[in-house]
Amino acid sequence: MIRVGLTGSIGMGKSTSGKLFAEAGIPVNDADAVVHDLYSGEAVPLVEAAFPGTTKDGAVDRQELGRKLASDPSGFKRLEAIVHPLVRQREREFLDEQTAAGADIVVLDIPLLFETGADKRVDKIVVVSCDPQIQKERVLARPGMTEEKFNMILSRQMPDAEKRARADYIIDTGGSIDAARKQIKDIIADLRKRPVDNGSTGGES
Repeated sequence: MIRVGLTGSIGMGKSTSGKLFAEAGIPVNDADAVVHDLYSGEAVPLVEAAFPGTTKDGAVDRQELGRKLASDPSGFKRLEAIVHPLVRQREREFLDEQTAAGADIVVLDIPLLFETGADKRVDKIVVVSCDPQIQKERVLARPGMTEEKFNMILSRQMPDAEKRARADYIIDTGGSIDAARKQIKDIIADLRKRPVDNGSTGGES
């Protein structure tokens, strides 16, 4: 089973690309969706203990948590120490399920793939990218987003050029959805032509 790491900076179209992989029949484990689920489940008491006042009605209040992190960026490390092990456990469960189901390719959609060392757990890396101006326009169009917040998020992410340099495949999302869909189909076809050895434990990158 080939494990593909899908990543890209904020606003590059990673979530849409993940959906297109799923649409093409490839199982996708979306780390963002896992975190969202954890924030209304097992992570809630742990986050409240570390960041008092950031939970409400049995769920993490992401806006309040974001405000606390903006005023004290050192809190990111504490949050990651809580969330990352839980996300890793879900990832392992996903891989076990897909191995049992006989999947030949799976996608691990991980926003901070390189930053967290997750690139060592995958066989191939797909980076989603577009022109920086398109990226900025997309992000600033989001509700509640400011240029300051955008810059803070970017400061925590590896530069796009460096991600592209470390990619096995690049998806350019600056065009239409159909153009991105074709690129993804081509990537899947190429992966199936050159399967990874079954004994692989990842880390080809």
